Amino acid sequence: MGKHLQDVGESYDEHFVHAGRYGLVLIGAGLACLVHAVLPFLFEKTGSQCVSRLYAHMAKRGRMTPEEAVRA
Repeated sequence: MGKHLQDVGESYDEHFVHAGRYGLVLIGAGLACLVHAVLPFLFEKTGSQCVSRLYAHMAKRGRMTPEEAVRA
């Protein structure tokens, strides 16, 4: 646990907040995608917009480069 926190330069509390936020956003995006699968006229862009916003947030914080995103 300690090495990862050192690698990302965060305390446990900071990491909890950021990782928890990402997780909740992804759960919401996943639920929107499931609803969209059944009712295609709803949440037409929600999933992709959520992923794009999360990527932009991670990139702004220096957590991921475009090359890393492609490998992931």
